[in-house]
Amino acid sequence: MLEHVNEYLHAVPLSGSTEIEVGPFTLFRSTISWPYYARPRAGQQVTAADIELLRSACAEYDVPLAIEWVMEVCPSLGPAAREAGLTVTEHPLLVLDRADFKPVALPPDAFTVRSLDFVEAEYAQSRAVAELAFSDPTTAIGPAGIAERDEVALSLTAERVESQLSRAKSGVTVTVAAFGPDGIVASGAHQPVKDSTEIVAVATLPSMRRQGLAAAVTSGLVQNAYDSGIQTVLLSAQSDAVAAVYERLGFHRIGHAGAAE
Repeated sequence: MLEHVNEYLHAVPLSGSTEIEVGPFTLFRSTISWPYYARPRAGQQVTAADIELLRSACAEYDVPLAIEWVMEVCPSLGPAAREAGLTVTEHPLLVLDRADFKPVALPPDAFTVRSLDFVEAEYAQSRAVAELAFSDPTTAIGPAGIAERDEVALSLTAERVESQLSRAKSGVTVTVAAFGPDGIVASGAHQPVKDSTEIVAVATLPSMRRQGLAAAVTSGLVQNAYDSGIQTVLLSAQSDAVAAVYERLGFHRIGHAGAAE
């Protein structure tokens, strides 16, 4: 399973980037409105010297030095990255067996969970929720609410919103959100490639946490993926506490997603 997941993770950036081979790495140079990263190719051993080579390439192409990988598939990368002076983090990597899926629903009179329409305002709200949530990266209730969401949504560039909408229309990304009386309060996406997909950017407006919204959005994403013929659903969790939310839906851990920058 780890090898299959690793192959998917190496393929998913291709919808928005060009490949540049740098030593044992593939550097994904973004062609959309947000940056990508480098990943080690399967079977490669990585040294600190390889990371210095990648650092030079990133400077040449004017892209940030960032690396993502499956830690169990490339165990040499973490120590090499630390030796090269990078900060390494690891996150639980989980997959879902279809037979283990435990759908979650919300009270229909309070929230509606559905895929986004192809409407710029919905994508702007969804992006704003994610930015507010990830700037307050805990599971505790926080101060940011509807007013802050709307302020961030208005500040987003047209290019950023249009890029997300274009990817949605092409089927590269599917976004699901929880809607309350004042619009989107939680959202997430999945990125199908062939028979696999990764759930990403599941986020709840900080003031709306502790109501099961993230679990309901994730459940909606899983159901959407299965309905479209996906066989393998995976995700990485920000922390063990967040992983526990996904485990209640039936996900189980298979390893660790590494990141270095």
